[in-house]
Amino acid sequence: MKKSIFAIAGCIFFAWSCTKQTETIPDERIDDPALETPVAGNRCAAEEVLAQQLLADPGLAARMQAIEDVTARYVKNPGNYFISNGNVVIPVVVNVLYKTAAQNISQAQIQSQIDVLNADFSAANADYNNTPSYFQPVRSGDLKIRFVLDQVIRKSTTKTSWRTDDAMKKSNKGGINPTSPSSKLNLWVCNLSGGILGYAQFPGGNLATDGVVCDDNATGKTGTAAAPYGLGRTATHEIGHWLNLRHIWGDATCGNDFVSDTPLHQSSNGGCPAFPKYGSCSASIPMQTMNYMDYTYDACMYMFSLGQGTRMNATFLAGGGRTGFAQ
Repeated sequence: MKKSIFAIAGCIFFAWSCTKQTETIPDERIDDPALETPVAGNRCAAEEVLAQQLLADPGLAARMQAIEDVTARYVKNPGNYFISNGNVVIPVVVNVLYKTAAQNISQAQIQSQIDVLNADFSAANADYNNTPSYFQPVRSGDLKIRFVLDQVIRKSTTKTSWRTDDAMKKSNKGGINPTSPSSKLNLWVCNLSGGILGYAQFPGGNLATDGVVCDDNATGKTGTAAAPYGLGRTATHEIGHWLNLRHIWGDATCGNDFVSDTPLHQSSNGGCPAFPKYGSCSASIPMQTMNYMDYTYDACMYMFSLGQGTRMNATFLAGGGRTGFAQ
């Protein structure tokens, strides 16, 4: 297990990255081929996006450090803090950008994604008990975080695909501006380029671009959702980032994800690894490949850890980056 949760050195955090209403907005710009350059292929672009944000925003590192300070105090003495008597309920605004009829995903597909989130964050997912006995003592249990569909905004576009430059979040670049991002989670669904399934913005970033982006083929469990990423776990993974979780391998060989009960990982894991799988970090402690913050297929990830749950809940504290959602 990790020897240190908050060993933050040098540059802060390695460079990484219900009433339902529907509104349709016409496209505001023509397609721009210069924005279609693919990103280096991986499942999630949160690391790369964060690296660019740290370069563009000189104050971001300090804001993220302040959030880490709050998190560290909560992890050390959670009993000293009060978050909520019941569940933290997160309203979700889904922003759908589409060129084809298929990309204009149905209300049923959107609701299936909300249902997956509620199951995964409450440990009510049907595959939760697939967790190997070795890791069952550190499973998160019910995180008391719930999601409710607040609004769906739809916009037709001439763009074939979108890259990870946040253009989909800006109306002046053909996208949709976020709705009340300090108190509502904005989820953009569009056709992402470069093989990317999704990305998220970490707490502390600019509210004008805050939220989560998912490819339409990796959203929900029906409609355009496609195997092996068609069970809605991309949004679960990305909202983990939005609530301040890092990739379980710490985006480095045997890196640090700032959580004490997740094992060191040699690197990301893809596919559907058989348990136990060991890496170069330890010959005796297997990797937690079924964790939502790895890169395995949707059917092969089904748990957060207790430490990850504590870290996510810390974001709802004063100064934690997501305080507006706990009011």
